[in-house]
Amino acid sequence: MAVAASVVVVAGAVAGVVAAFDDGGRASDEAGSPEVSASPRLAPLPAVPSSSAPATTASASPSPSPSARRTKTPIPSKTAKQQERTSTVAGRLYRHPGSQVLAWVRSHSGDPRHGVIASRIAEQPAAVWFADYSPQTITARVAAVTSGGAALGRVPVVVPYAIPGRDCGGHSQGGAPGLDAYDAWIDRFAAGLGSGEVIVVLEPDSVAQAECLSAGERADRFASLARAGRVLKAANPRARVYFDAGHSGWNAPGKQAAWLRQAGAASPESSDGIFSNVSNFHTTAAEVAHDRRVLDALGGPASLGAVIDTSRNGNGAPADGEWCDPAGRKLGRTPTLSTGEARIDAYLWVKLPGESDGCKGRPGTFTASYAYDLASP
Repeated sequence: MAVAASVVVVAGAVAGVVAAFDDGGRASDEAGSPEVSASPRLAPLPAVPSSSAPATTASASPSPSPSARRTKTPIPSKTAKQQERTSTVAGRLYRHPGSQVLAWVRSHSGDPRHGVIASRIAEQPAAVWFADYSPQTITARVAAVTSGGAALGRVPVVVPYAIPGRDCGGHSQGGAPGLDAYDAWIDRFAAGLGSGEVIVVLEPDSVAQAECLSAGERADRFASLARAGRVLKAANPRARVYFDAGHSGWNAPGKQAAWLRQAGAASPESSDGIFSNVSNFHTTAAEVAHDRRVLDALGGPASLGAVIDTSRNGNGAPADGEWCDPAGRKLGRTPTLSTGEARIDAYLWVKLPGESDGCKGRPGTFTASYAYDLASP
């Protein structure tokens, strides 16, 4: 295959301790999963930026006939207060106490890797993923994160990841059973956002990986994403919602921007801009340049910005294109809401460093040996 999306295999949200494996006779590497979903693994991706949009060999499903298309669920009109444009998020990012790395740190105080992992990874704020389709509990689980951030005056980062047909039916297939169910799930997700500042990284890969969909399926997905943005921002006017821009080694900026525009990313009613490099390794400089080109092609208000996942890009993407826990990678820039770069709103750790892609540990599970390699000077 010429290109594959940054696919994920998501560890389900389970209680209790995950069985550990032996890392060459050292202490147990894996931590128990928290009640939120683990951040993802990625699959093969281009290692260097390409000058044109890559081709795909995936076959598309037949386009549904117009009569078969669903009627989009309406959303309430905004009040005048809700229509006010949110200013740039200020303050500090929130570190959720339920992460896998913190669970490992708490239970492995005697491990020789403890100090490095605790100080360089566990102390940093990271995104919280919601990757399992569980509509009955999603509102309360999101609210637990956003209320925790609000109580400390910090800004949480949440990742809804339940779009139907995610990963084009590959390793990370799953999510909602259909777009109508997804719309309802988003309504419940939005109900947990509260009223404080929050950053929403909306559906990684949902736009950049849309090549495998037929034109009709793509239009329906993009309509649901645009609706999702409007619902999220209507529920909490202080929420900042960012849409999927892939990364600097994937689609050409013009192609990515055209899809983003269809998905509502150019409209301040649904969007605050774009995100890139989620679960990937491309350098911050490459992502800054890519995101600015996408934003220029996207159009929309000048206030639209970008956020970049810098969690594992300290050494850039490996030259050989390796994607699964590649050796020699390092932590990137620490998460911040003050980048000093025009139109770049934040550097975030969306993928939690140390959560394996599936080679150094079980997919989506925190693996101390991998974390230590990333965090070591």
